[in-house]
Amino acid sequence: MSQGTLFYEGKAKKIFSTDRLEEVLVYYKDDATAFNGLKKGTITSKGVLNNAISALFFELLEKNGVPTHFIRTVDDRTMLVKRLKIIPLEVVLRNLAAGSLAQRLGWTEGRELPRPVVEFYYKDDALGDPLINHYHVAALGVATGAELAFLEETGLAINRILVRHLAARNTILVDFKLEFGRSQGQIILGDEISPDTCRFWDASTRKKLDKDRFRRDLGSVEEAYQEIYNRLK
Repeated sequence: MSQGTLFYEGKAKKIFSTDRLEEVLVYYKDDATAFNGLKKGTITSKGVLNNAISALFFELLEKNGVPTHFIRTVDDRTMLVKRLKIIPLEVVLRNLAAGSLAQRLGWTEGRELPRPVVEFYYKDDALGDPLINHYHVAALGVATGAELAFLEETGLAINRILVRHLAARNTILVDFKLEFGRSQGQIILGDEISPDTCRFWDASTRKKLDKDRFRRDLGSVEEAYQEIYNRLK
């Protein structure tokens, strides 16, 4: 396996081809963005930590029967994964009210939800990744009804696994974003699971241990990412 050409660069990652068509390399950057790219910065060692944290979560999910794109880590910033045709939907799971949900409904951040909430967002940077529903998905033609049901059910299953795992580590999983893709006729989990894509709170103090520290200028951003890794390893 050797690194080929760079064929995609996003806000937080670079993706390189390999000598195997069905596999790619994902390189995690230290670049940080928020508010659809309006705020930009750098979080020292973020790429190293997100690579390690995502690997730990992917391994956990695989052990619990959830197929993912993860194959193995290559170095401290790079992982080898299965090549996916990404479904242009972000699947968001929420256990407590925070972020845009709290704003939309006028709820106090941290309000307990009676059951997890599942949301779908259309992946389109030019549109700001708008919140959409089942009818929009059908109109866009990006997933069938059966595929959308699968994404919802799998998201809820992942939520149960992660909530239980993190609770044992004194950590609340407030909400998180998932992305899925198609590989050889199967839909599997892709992207990453990290403090960039999740809200983690300390269960005792409710201290934020995720990218909200960057979004809200709370400081100690690098320390928060490191703390999550320390709790997981």
